[in-house]
This record gives sequence, structure tokens and C-alpha cells, in this order.
Amino acid sequence: MLRWIALTLIVLVILLQGRLWWGQGGMREVHSLRNQVTRQAAQNARLQQRNRLLEAEVRDLKRGHQAIEGRARSELGLIKPGETFYQVVEPAKPHDKDGRGH
Repeated sequence: MLRWIALTLIVLVILLQGRLWWGQGGMREVHSLRNQVTRQAAQNARLQQRNRLLEAEVRDLKRGHQAIEGRARSELGLIKPGETFYQVVEPAKPHDKDGRGH
């Protein structure tokens, strides 16, 4: 009789351990959820940094015309009346006999 009780308890422990490790809400699922939380936290940090940069840019644009002017000059190539535009072009590199530059 004692053997049957011990055997039943061992089987019960094995079943409970199996459920703990592989069942719904078990350790495998907990590990997966922790990985998802880690990935989401990293993505949130990247997005928060991007938001801070965008907020700073918006503040600069709201504060003064210098930021707007700088952006127009760099992105649109605009110049003020009376200014002279100079474009610096690097000279072409000489080619050697097989057609490649130095």
C-alpha cells in the first residue's frame, strides 16, 4: 500500500512539474513574455529618444527664424537677396593606366 502511495505522489509531482515547465502559463511562456518585454522596452527607449529630438526641433522652429532659415538653406538651397552662392567642386583624380584613381 505504501508503494502505491509513493508511486502516486511521484507521478503527481512529475505531472505538476511538466505543467510548470511546459503548460499554459508555465516557465516557457514566462521566458517568452520576458523577452517580449525586453524588446518592447528597447523599442520604447528608441522612440522616446526620437521624440526628444523632434520636440527639440519643434521648439527651435517655434522660437526663432534662424532655425527655419537654416533648414531652408540646407534642405532647399535657398540664399538671401544680395548673397553670392559658391559651390566648391573637388578636382577629378588622375587615373593610372588601368583606369583606376589613386
